Amino acid sequence: MNFKRIDLNFLIKKGGLFLFPSGPGLASFKLNSPYHKSLINADHVFFDSGYFVLLLRFLKNIKVYKFSGYKFIKILFKYFKNNNVKNIFSVDPSKVLSSSYRNYFRNYLDIKSDHYIAPIYNPHYIVDTALLQKIETLKPRFIIINLGGNIQEPLGYYLKKNLKYNPSIFCTGAAISFLTKDQASINSFYDKIYVGWLIRILFNPKIFLPRYLMSFNLFFLVLKNQVFIK
Repeated sequence: MNFKRIDLNFLIKKGGLFLFPSGPGLASFKLNSPYHKSLINADHVFFDSGYFVLLLRFLKNIKVYKFSGYKFIKILFKYFKNNNVKNIFSVDPSKVLSSSYRNYFRNYLDIKSDHYIAPIYNPHYIVDTALLQKIETLKPRFIIINLGGNIQEPLGYYLKKNLKYNPSIFCTGAAISFLTKDQASINSFYDKIYVGWLIRILFNPKIFLPRYLMSFNLFFLVLKNQVFIK
């Protein structure tokens, strides 16, 4: 995608499933998995991983541009303010983070938010009829899924397939936590120079170091396989 020519405001308003696959998520890629199916059936897939962007450039001579979930969610929240959006739906990983996100939406965006605490999903088979029913009842225009990679993408696709209307579904993971300060203090400069992963490791090495070490497998996936960008 050439983001200089794309009207993101138009895409946000239009609706559909927005995905931002991470390096660790892509490193665990398996053909025909729920994760794979979500990627190929999403309406918009962005290059969130700077590592993946560099691998494509140096191993496959494919020039693409990084566009992170962090960068996108800042644009999304600006859109909410500029367009007087007053209600959104948020799928959250815990009660603690849900409370933090609710406060952020209310205090910084002046938005009323409905929240759903996600259960522990089976990554091989994601179904949540309670969530589906709640969304169908409320019919929010915008849904933000703040879960981990390889879970939020199949969940987003599940909602896209089964909802009877067409909301905008944003699978931006931990991006909101950078703004609420529940995670590492990443800013636009760190994001631009592709070191967000390092800041997260320094913030919580026990969790993020193993996760990012796993992403080295992406090197071999890109090296050994054909890559098609449409």
